[in-house]
Amino acid sequence: MISTTAHGPVTLLELNRPERRNALDLALCRELHDGVGAAVEDGARVVVVTGEGTSFCAGADLDGVYGDAFIEALYGMLAAVRELPVPVVAAVNGPAIGAGTQLALACDLRVAAPSARFGVPTARNGLAVDTWTMRALAEVAGGGVARRLMIGAELLDADAALACGLADRAGDLEVAMTWAQEVATFAPLTLAYNKLVLGSDPSDAGAGARIEAGWRACWASDDVREARTARAEKRAPVFRGR
Repeated sequence: MISTTAHGPVTLLELNRPERRNALDLALCRELHDGVGAAVEDGARVVVVTGEGTSFCAGADLDGVYGDAFIEALYGMLAAVRELPVPVVAAVNGPAIGAGTQLALACDLRVAAPSARFGVPTARNGLAVDTWTMRALAEVAGGGVARRLMIGAELLDADAALACGLADRAGDLEVAMTWAQEVATFAPLTLAYNKLVLGSDPSDAGAGARIEAGWRACWASDDVREARTARAEKRAPVFRGR
């Protein structure tokens, strides 16, 4: 249910359940969880997530969302995407509803096609999402937009998502892949550090130590010296993440 394709330093993961508009079930959550980790283990510097067909992800499969195993798999997968040490780009090629918007939010960058739609209509089906989802939505798109989605159960089209910051760029999968290839040339230790700072929970007592270690690793890295040498030689730096 996940198609994985390596494009040099960028790995593309496609949710491949188009007959259900790529709705997340237990198996798909587990495959995506394993897939992002395997991509990094195989050397990916950026991961792109998209959906097969005309939908990014239609949300949780309502035929199976009521079990604890699914909830654990869904939130475990979202955490794995958020905590990945490399950037993750969501190529939102169509509706991203409920858990689809959650998946897009878990990614670092979002590229929205004209057919993209975002919404978390839990008020229409009696379900609930975790506090991270609502707070992340408010942080990324603003408190007013978060209230419109969570309380008014509205849907945002691509233009509205771009206007409020929920989407970062307009475009299709090709645009997302091109951006990902550019990001893949950046310094990996710096990207990992930036992700750590931007995604840290202020209530996490151990976050400060990890941030400090990441900061020091950047300044002590070979990549810093490579950037200095590249400037002197008037060429693009080649970063190796060490």
